[in-house]
Amino acid sequence: MISREEARHALTGPIMSLNTPFFANGEIDYQSISQIIDFTIDAGSKTIILTSGDSLYTLLTDAEVAELTKFVVAQTAGRAMVVAADRIWWTGKDVEFAKYAREVGADMVMVLPPDWAGSCTEDTLVAHYAAVAEHMPVMFVTNYLGQRPLALSLQVLRRLRDEVDGIYAVKDDICGEFGRRLGLLVHERWAVFASGTKREVLNNVPYGCDGYMSCFILIKPEVAHAFWDAVQANNLPQVRKIIADYDIPIWDELFSVFPGSFDAVVHGILELKGLAQRWRRKPYYSLNDREMAELADLMQGKGWL
Repeated sequence: MISREEARHALTGPIMSLNTPFFANGEIDYQSISQIIDFTIDAGSKTIILTSGDSLYTLLTDAEVAELTKFVVAQTAGRAMVVAADRIWWTGKDVEFAKYAREVGADMVMVLPPDWAGSCTEDTLVAHYAAVAEHMPVMFVTNYLGQRPLALSLQVLRRLRDEVDGIYAVKDDICGEFGRRLGLLVHERWAVFASGTKREVLNNVPYGCDGYMSCFILIKPEVAHAFWDAVQANNLPQVRKIIADYDIPIWDELFSVFPGSFDAVVHGILELKGLAQRWRRKPYYSLNDREMAELADLMQGKGWL
């Protein structure tokens, strides 16, 4: 089983989150998954992360999540840490999945509990994580706490830090003031990494942040690493330049321009990079030929292809 120190090391720097690729008929494209994993490991990602969001669990069945998890572990073959992810299951199902993830060789499981209409309490959330952590090192993800009062969220985190030994890491999707308070609260105990723009990630760093989820690990890996190296060196002029030249343009000129959200663009980029096809299962939108040509022109104009 992976140690806390090994987990923190594996979550340091830019990290890859797997965007599940499909064929046009909706079948999962496992050959492309192999190519994406190999590319990102070669590009320096020390972890391969499956997430309920980026990995499109909203379009997968429970059986497909299990199959995908097993395939990713086998393809990674010990070259990087593998973080499995649940599919917002009730406690008993989550425990079953944690046992399964351990059996197939995953290193950690990201737990996103169901909390429709604020149905969980502080005690039931702590009990949920504790039950899963008995069987597998756990990564906490903050996504659902964005709808909860800050005081409650911090109290849950404080209790998990102090009461549940099996939590090793946290993925922060909220950042901002929440991310700063999170880092101050748990970084000495848990590895912390952030998702979102480089600007949002930068806000977390002084308060405790080991790494970040980066789309540039797929597009231009050298940019992903240069940003983190500049942050660690406190080279603020270089940090500002990378944000101005890459972070703001990709969100303002690519992710916000095309229909289907940023994920449709990421799948389009995978096709342009020769790593996968653009398709996502319906009813999610996939870029059409005209939009793919426009995306290619924008990418080439920036020197990103």
